[in-house]
Amino acid sequence: MPKDTSIKSVLIIGSGPIVIGQACEFDYAGSQSARSIREEGIEVILINSNPATIMTDPTMADHVYLKPLTTKSIIEILKEHPQIDAVLPTMGGQTALNLCLEAEEKGIWQDFGVKLIGVDVNAINITEDREQFKQLLEKINVPTAPAKTATSYLEGKEIAQEFGFPLVIRPSFTLGGTGAAIVYKKEDFDELLTRGLEASPIHEVLIDKALMGWKEYELELLRDKNDNVVIICSIENMDPMGIHTGDSITVAPAMTLSDTTFQKLRDYAILMMRSIGNFAGGCNVQFAVSPDEKEDIVAIEINPRVSRSSALASKATGYPIAKIASKLALGYNLDELQNQITKSTSALFEPTLDYVIVKIPRWNFDKFEGADRTLGLQMKSVGEVMGIGRSFQEALHKATQSLEIKRNGLGADGKGYKNYEEIIEKLTFASWDRVFVIYDAIAMGIPLSRIHEITKIDMWFLKQYEELYTLEKEISNYKISNLPKELLLEAKQKGFADRQIAHMVNCLESEVHTLRMDQNINRVFKLVDTCAAEFKAKTPYYYSTFEAEIEKANGERYVDNESIVTDKKKIIVLGSGPNRIGQGIEFDYSCVHGVLAAKECGYETIMINCNPETVSTDFDTADKLYFEPVFWEHIYDIIQHEKPEGVIVQLGGQTALKLAEKLSKYGVKIIGTSFDALDLAEDRGRFSDLLRELHIPFPQFGIAETADEASALADTLDFPLLIRPSYVLGGQGMKIVINKKELEEHVINLLKTIPGNKLLLDHYLAGAIEAEADAICDADGNVYIIGIMEHIEPCGVHSGDSNATLPPFNLGEFVMQQIKDHTKKIARALKTVGLINIQFAIKDDTVYIIEANPRASRTVPFIAKAYGEPYVNYATKVMLGHNKVTDFDFNPQLKGYAIKQPVFSFSKFHNVNKALGPEMKSTGESILFIDDLKDDQFYELYSRRKMYLSK
Repeated sequence: MPKDTSIKSVLIIGSGPIVIGQACEFDYAGSQSARSIREEGIEVILINSNPATIMTDPTMADHVYLKPLTTKSIIEILKEHPQIDAVLPTMGGQTALNLCLEAEEKGIWQDFGVKLIGVDVNAINITEDREQFKQLLEKINVPTAPAKTATSYLEGKEIAQEFGFPLVIRPSFTLGGTGAAIVYKKEDFDELLTRGLEASPIHEVLIDKALMGWKEYELELLRDKNDNVVIICSIENMDPMGIHTGDSITVAPAMTLSDTTFQKLRDYAILMMRSIGNFAGGCNVQFAVSPDEKEDIVAIEINPRVSRSSALASKATGYPIAKIASKLALGYNLDELQNQITKSTSALFEPTLDYVIVKIPRWNFDKFEGADRTLGLQMKSVGEVMGIGRSFQEALHKATQSLEIKRNGLGADGKGYKNYEEIIEKLTFASWDRVFVIYDAIAMGIPLSRIHEITKIDMWFLKQYEELYTLEKEISNYKISNLPKELLLEAKQKGFADRQIAHMVNCLESEVHTLRMDQNINRVFKLVDTCAAEFKAKTPYYYSTFEAEIEKANGERYVDNESIVTDKKKIIVLGSGPNRIGQGIEFDYSCVHGVLAAKECGYETIMINCNPETVSTDFDTADKLYFEPVFWEHIYDIIQHEKPEGVIVQLGGQTALKLAEKLSKYGVKIIGTSFDALDLAEDRGRFSDLLRELHIPFPQFGIAETADEASALADTLDFPLLIRPSYVLGGQGMKIVINKKELEEHVINLLKTIPGNKLLLDHYLAGAIEAEADAICDADGNVYIIGIMEHIEPCGVHSGDSNATLPPFNLGEFVMQQIKDHTKKIARALKTVGLINIQFAIKDDTVYIIEANPRASRTVPFIAKAYGEPYVNYATKVMLGHNKVTDFDFNPQLKGYAIKQPVFSFSKFHNVNKALGPEMKSTGESILFIDDLKDDQFYELYSRRKMYLSK
């Protein structure tokens, strides 16, 4: 049956600010869904409190509300739009589902005559309430782990007595494994049980016998009104049960399952989906399989919504799950919709992969001092990367190269662990870098059987690792002059980077690159087409690999390249890689808008990025998408293939900026601000000379490269001092010290982790007010300041962690004028073309400059949303030289004030110091509009401003 004609207006609920466990995959889902529903001529109204998202752009929906996600906001919206017929809560993660349930319990949907689509209340209740879910599975004969639910401390104690240890505690109605834990010994049980009961909004936990070492699998399903079910993707976790899927290394398609077990998983998944309720939409089902030849199956859980894995499955297969799920919610059937990638087959089919994908999470433990760095049932990663290759080994290597943790892949970079005890410990208590440690263990000669016994990682994966190590050993016997072509090709096919091969044969990376060119071993680009080339695909979504040459009958040799270069003018936008603290979704927002603006200027746009959760890696954002690591070798090969007019680096945060130097060295044009100007702003010495020339005040500072130099400097500068390394984002490694002993400890510690770095020592302006300005500047030196924000917390709390108001609330006219003058002077002096962000400290009515960043900053999306103006679009057109700043008609609209509120994920790290300082710790942000400063919420923030200040 075609679409439900009674639906004319839909409310979509977003997922709010980014926290660990709920990141930008829901922006990707929400944006797709809004577009998908509007294509049908249906009005879309959207609520989300996160300003850094694409989904809250005014063009995405008919009405966008940047309001807190509460039932109060929902009632306001429903009163304003009585025409709303239906609500779609499956695109906003757990936040949206919980809000939807709360509104249901309060009778709000009923009062306003709104129906739920995409899921039903019953299904949410059954899948989230662990007791009901267990009973359901028993009824339909799907096996589960022995378990019981407890709603009180006493019940919990009784169950533990009956089951014995190890046990698993999982609270109901939570996401990202909040409050979940494995209990190995009796002594820990009391505290962990209390913590679990507190984490659940209904104070209920499920206690089950721990299936340690079982293999974990996930399936992504879609179902329509007629009960057609398709399985989009099977995902295998390389890490066994006991580590949250969000923290596991995952592989698609599943690698180590026998065919009969795979069919059983399919049957169980479909049965489970059909039995939890009669709704059209998506589901994610998780299973555990025993690691012996019996392959017993146990169902773990089912989520009736778009999840983190759906974003991964969409990017892995090219099948846009959120888009199709939204159409199904409107009443379409799968066979009536077309496959978005081939445009010639229907959506009622299951994707086939002729490649492998590997997802690796990205952690940020260095931001949480004292955090427990081992992995378990609670999700701790802040982002993820995905590598696509023709083999597991190639995909694994590409994923490790995407992480940006100063590694070039597995092994062959001199950074592996050499200490036996340390290796065994990291394997036993799963560490975040276990993916590298396995390689080090094999290199040390620890037998595979022992590694398997400790980690319970399937032998198949370990053998893949062993092959990589054997190859590295073999290549190390050669020099660059006599390295056989076959070996070089094999190393490239298994994903080794030129840098790693250079390390093995002891030469320079460029020499390996030249050798590859000479021997004609070049990257070829392949399509992600959902159907293993069975039908012709229309979407330009590529990954790279290496192939042996094919010889035709006439002796001509060639390699099959599926990425055809057009003769249009092209622009490459470098993405921002994996999410992490200090560089999150805000930069992806800027990249997407950069791509769209370059399209409007008539360029063919090319996106390079490796983050599967984002809108920038959606196959229809740019004209061409290369799903590749933002890693020098990969980018350079794409540039040589496509020959663009230039590359935009100022939108992808520090990831893209770091590549500017190399790009300009190799003669690639950087669009917008030149590399020299970018370097000038980062180089403290050159930058302060510039400020002196301009007569702009800045805090006294000095540069030190050793602990002795630092100590001598301290005598001239006076404590308190702020210490920071150069070229970092998010205040990494910054600290305020108040005496020589602290100074020495921190400097030695920093130089150990970042050898050869120049450290900056600033005199810290205690009690100063902090403010920042963002501006757009063009090649003729026209500057337009898009927004000035004042921080509510005093100087010394990182700008990303402080609450800030737009416009400022108590800076006098005299101070505001200084800020405007300084901003314009600096933007011109740095020859900025595009965006620039400048941070100020204000003390005794003097405005000091803290730093200037000639790139898109974290606050740009916030200012754009608050004022309702597409600033990134304007800035990109200025960078491309398509427009001057004076061409635009700026007309900011804002009644009252907008407040940027940071959001933290401290709940995941129990014994972490919650104090704020110069190092950024927040994972996301939300926006709050107030009419005036008498507002209670503003007053509360202002009165608490000094509470968490620390060094």
